[in-house]
Amino acid sequence: MAASGFNQMAIDEWLLEQHRLGVGLPCLRFYSWQPVAISLGYHQHRYPHSWDSLRWDGQDIDIVRRPSGGRAVLHQGDLTYALVSSPLSGRRRETYKYLCEFLIEGWRDLGIHLSLGGENRRYHRSVNCFSASTAADLVMEDGYKLIGSAQLYRDGCVLQHGSMRLCPEPDLVKAVFGDSIYPPSALKKIKPADLVMVLIAAAKRVFEIEFELQPLSPQEISQACSWSMARSKV
Repeated sequence: MAASGFNQMAIDEWLLEQHRLGVGLPCLRFYSWQPVAISLGYHQHRYPHSWDSLRWDGQDIDIVRRPSGGRAVLHQGDLTYALVSSPLSGRRRETYKYLCEFLIEGWRDLGIHLSLGGENRRYHRSVNCFSASTAADLVMEDGYKLIGSAQLYRDGCVLQHGSMRLCPEPDLVKAVFGDSIYPPSALKKIKPADLVMVLIAAAKRVFEIEFELQPLSPQEISQACSWSMARSKV
């Protein structure tokens, strides 16, 4: 599902709220961003003024705020996942480790080995989420940070979502963050649709659950966006 950054963030938070209220089930969804967007972490209030005038492929680049934490993410050439789960016990680092298992296993099925990052003080000094890895992130064996994730908790229920950086345009990355990124060649062979199927299969095994494919209806999307807009005015 491709949609604007505002819509995608509204849907993620609304799905968490529905689950918190007991009217929505745990869920896993995958999506892309149209138009290209930069998402800011919930507490990230400063960013370069030049971002307000950025354009790509003839369109303005959206700047949106995520309901979760972390630093800025450029959403171009990536695939985003969002996982809403029932209340989990334990420390947040352990929750990240548990919820990332399906990503690690799914990518392993594609021949790419990922591991959790470590603590890095440089991360908090940068506007760029992908400038360094933390214990919430997944990196390849060559050090390339493939997946950056963040969480939002409500009454113990958790939304974990993250960007899988498949094939970002180096020139655009440089225009936004000042440094070019050249993804490993192995990622160029992976089609997003195939990746989604592999990750769903891995999630079934890791979490020992079954999924029911249920696309969001236009009414649900409208409800999520209206809820988010009303919430932002409070």
